[in-house]
Formats: sequence, structure tokens, C-alpha cells
Amino acid sequence: MYEDILIPFDGSEGAAEVLYHASEIAHWADATVHVLYVADTNRDSVTVVEGQTIDVLVQEGEDIVEEAAKTLDTLGVSYDTDVVQGNPAPAIVEYAERYDHDLIVMPTHGRQGVSRYLIGSVSEKVVRLSSVPVLTVRMQPDETLEFPYENILIPTDGSTAATHAAERVVELAASLDATVHVLSVVDNSALGPEVRSTITGKESEQAAIDAVETVVSEAETNGVMNTIRHIEHGAPAEVILDCIESNDIHAVGMGTTGKRGTDRILLGSVAGKTVRAAPVPVMTVTGPEYQ
Repeated sequence: MYEDILIPFDGSEGAAEVLYHASEIAHWADATVHVLYVADTNRDSVTVVEGQTIDVLVQEGEDIVEEAAKTLDTLGVSYDTDVVQGNPAPAIVEYAERYDHDLIVMPTHGRQGVSRYLIGSVSEKVVRLSSVPVLTVRMQPDETLEFPYENILIPTDGSTAATHAAERVVELAASLDATVHVLSVVDNSALGPEVRSTITGKESEQAAIDAVETVVSEAETNGVMNTIRHIEHGAPAEVILDCIESNDIHAVGMGTTGKRGTDRILLGSVAGKTVRAAPVPVMTVTGPEYQ
């Protein structure tokens, strides 16, 4: 399923947890882990020591990836490490695309001293920019990290972007023999007044049912044995979080963009809210038009 997994890494406690989780995935997939530290060129990190010009962040990065390498050695994972300079989010995305990595795994925050290059805003920029699927892990006390994933949630609005994301996620679910929960949210509040006057609640409900059935069909075609359908009403991000909690979900897979007419339930803002708030890993897949 995956051959090359990229881990942007800053050595923080949260990042270390992600390293372990990504290593579990790498073991399962027989993949190589690529540990990347980005020395942020937005910060003034160059100094002179004993007459030599030194980039403190680059030096710090070398130490951090060396520690990651020691951990990966103990875990028995195939790996390599690299330190690059650049603007963190674009640098991560460009690196993954340049070397044809299959998956980016990163925390939604991370700090090392005064370094903040893996705070949520950077992770969310990577989610928005990357043509490579991104698995984000929100490092909070209530975070659940279990692998293999037994229950995977796929939110969908039936759009091309959501369906494209679902195709990628059901491949993972089939490989893991996981149960796929497919969720579509009827959110009439997202429609303008002129649209609400012409689209009835029944039509919106049918659209949600059709969206779910499309993903269920894709899952069954890929060999997923167990699927569960969810048609809910409410605010999409809130419904997604409720569904995670009530169904013992271990991971979420969703598109970063999605539209059907004026319906915008899977726009980046919903994906962003899910990435920030979900207590389980969230895999985001950019729509095919951005790849």
C-alpha cells in the first residue's frame, strides 16, 4: 500500500509519538520511513562561532534527526533522514512530491524549545497544499493511536473530491480488513435562502443517501467486508466528531475539498476543523483537480 512514508519531525514529545505510529504503519506496509527536519528560513538562525558561520537550526536539525534514527533503529524500521532549509509547509510538500512519497505523517502541533515549525497552522497548510495524502495526529491527552485501524470513518458529500478521497481510503481499509463507516451529513443551513426554497429536505436526504451508497459500493468492490451507513443531520464537523466517539472510530479519511452545487459540507474548513479536533488520526486527500 505504501512504500515511502515522510515524517516531518522536530523532536518534540508529540512528534515522537507520531514517529512510533508511523513506524507501525511502515512495519505493516514494509515501507521506508523518511525523517525530515526543515530549518525554517523565515527565522534568523545564522551565527558566527570561532570565526565559522553556522546555521543553528540546521545544526539542531542534524541532532534531532540523529535521535530519530536511534529510535527507528530500535524499532527495526527501514529509514533515512534529511535536513533541508526552507519555508516549512511548502518545503514539506515539495519534498514529498519530489521524491514520490506515498504518505505524509505529521502531528498537528509540535515544539522543540522556541521552535514552532510544526504548530497546527503549518500542518494545516500541508493538508491544503499537498497532492500526497496526509495523515495528521492531534497530540492531546485524549488522542487515540491504535494500529491496525479496525474502524475507519469516511465522511462524504458525493462530490468528485470526496469520492476520490474515499477511493484512496477504502484501499487502506480493505488492506487492513477494517470496518468502513460511511457518513453523509444533511446540512441545509449551508444552502442559501434561494436554494432552500427549491431543494426540499427530502431531496437533501436522498442526496446524502446516494453519496453514502457510492462509497459503500466502492468499498465492496475493493473487498471491504463490513460497511456501516450513517445519514445524519447537523453541522458537518460536529457530526463527524460525534460519529467518531459513538462508533469507536480509529481513523478518519476525507477529502480536503468538496462541492455539490452550493453545498460546501466538505470544504477545507470542515477538513481543517476535523484535523484540529478529532481525537484519532485523520487522513486527508486533495481533490484530483489539484494533483
